[in-house]
Amino acid sequence: MVRPVSFGFNEETAESNAFMQGNLSDKEAQRDALNRFDAFVAKLRAARINVTVFEDNLNPKTPDSIFPNNWISLHSDGKVLLYPMEAENRRLERRMNILEKLGHDFKIDKVIDLSSFEEHGKYLEGTGSLVLDRSAKIAYACLASRTNPEVMAAWKKHFTGYEVVSFVASDVNNVPIYHTNVMMCIADDFSVLCAESIKDESEKATVIRSLNLAGKEPLLISLDQMNEFAGNMLQVKNELDEPVLVMSTRAFGSLRKAQLDFLYAKTKVLHAELGSIETLGGGSARCMMTEIHLQKK
Repeated sequence: MVRPVSFGFNEETAESNAFMQGNLSDKEAQRDALNRFDAFVAKLRAARINVTVFEDNLNPKTPDSIFPNNWISLHSDGKVLLYPMEAENRRLERRMNILEKLGHDFKIDKVIDLSSFEEHGKYLEGTGSLVLDRSAKIAYACLASRTNPEVMAAWKKHFTGYEVVSFVASDVNNVPIYHTNVMMCIADDFSVLCAESIKDESEKATVIRSLNLAGKEPLLISLDQMNEFAGNMLQVKNELDEPVLVMSTRAFGSLRKAQLDFLYAKTKVLHAELGSIETLGGGSARCMMTEIHLQKK
């Protein structure tokens, strides 16, 4: 996780992110985001979840650095992937000193840099664009301006065992969903899916069938719940090897009792109030966490 120093509304990403809204000043936004971030990290650690926090830099200014899962992914076979980002100021978030620090504690065998696709206007924004079922080796991808099929094909060359399930999804106003991870989440033995957002019935059926065949029974959420970030969750393991599903309080509050009963029967649940991180940043709990699947040294 990256602790923010200049969080705020990012004009460069607003065009393709319909979740962004708000009118706080940069100073107010940064103060709120920092308080929310610190409280979130404290809550994760209290649940005995290991969190590695990196401090952001003041220069260059990176208002979205609090969402590091878009520029990097870390894999159990020692691969590290660096991704092409649509917004120019988000490309500044890629920091090699973070890789160097991770390399002190974890085994990094290969760094694969796909960022050259930026020169051709083609993007793939990490585990925002790709929702990975790591056990079944399936990558789900909602095609949009930040998720390009050509870059996905380049990604797949490095993960030859993976199947890619791609589709098109949009919100109630038919605006394309900017990242796959706001409309679906994959956990150990279940998933969360806004099936309503996939308008093509054949594509919808393919996604649901794929989830069921992989043993990831989908919990269906509505478009309204997706707008409350109920699709933007991440299941992690704590020090006791217990699964914990992490989400925002806003997402948690949007869920019905039957949906919560489904989740509590399968996993522990943790939620945190994220305030302007969601409203101004247009991302939520899952976007703030980059999973470290690398092996420890």
